[in-house]
Amino acid sequence: MNGTRKALFFDIDGTLLSEVTHTVPESAKLALKKAREKGHLVFINSGRTYCLIGPIKDLVEADGYCCGCGTRVIAEDEVIFSATIDHQTGLKIKKDIVTYNLDGVLEGTESCYFQKEHSRIPRMEQLRASVTAGGNASPYTWDEDCYDFDKFCVLADEESDITGFSRALGLGFDIINRGGGFYECVPAGYSKATAIDIVLKHYGIPLENAYVFGDSTNDLSMFEYAKNCVLMGHHDVELEPYATFFTKNVEEDGIEYAMKKLGLID
Repeated sequence: MNGTRKALFFDIDGTLLSEVTHTVPESAKLALKKAREKGHLVFINSGRTYCLIGPIKDLVEADGYCCGCGTRVIAEDEVIFSATIDHQTGLKIKKDIVTYNLDGVLEGTESCYFQKEHSRIPRMEQLRASVTAGGNASPYTWDEDCYDFDKFCVLADEESDITGFSRALGLGFDIINRGGGFYECVPAGYSKATAIDIVLKHYGIPLENAYVFGDSTNDLSMFEYAKNCVLMGHHDVELEPYATFFTKNVEEDGIEYAMKKLGLID
């Protein structure tokens, strides 16, 4: 089966999950179901850590999850790869975020961690409210040191020194500029692309049988890596040089449209 079996990797926000309606279109749910019925593998490949993918798990059926930009990979309920930031490094990261006048969220497998104090950055408070509403904000704050985390995001405003923070962080992390003062920080050597590689090797599937679906800059690594790259209608232009198929927006049934055109489903 591995000669014809495909492995499909889907980003969440702006790809499967509409950022307008905040749900997955019925057409996409059905398309993924049909793909699995044909024997193809369906994986969610997200920048979100495991604790933050709960909503998508309730909306679509999948064979596994690549979480936290490649820091954790789950195949059929089995954790086949996991990486956590060293504890002492994590403590330094918290201090550096404060030193360079940023704010942020530390993303772990089981919970997300916020500063105890109210943030001056409005988007930070919006993020805190959203994560708290989803039940994924830990009661532990940055004042405690009894936890570890896999990746983190920082938010900056006109008072922040993101350049100084980047220097302090060093070469051990990749910083993904998501726009609007929002930066996603991932340990170097891990990405959505490394997660794909782990899955393909686990199942013995060749790279040419992998298809990736995405829309934003944190999908860049998997677009650079894969041979079959489906770009959503609304997308970041940085992905365009690597796209092999341009589809419609999420709300316009872009997932189903692409999968039919590419012969992944009937």
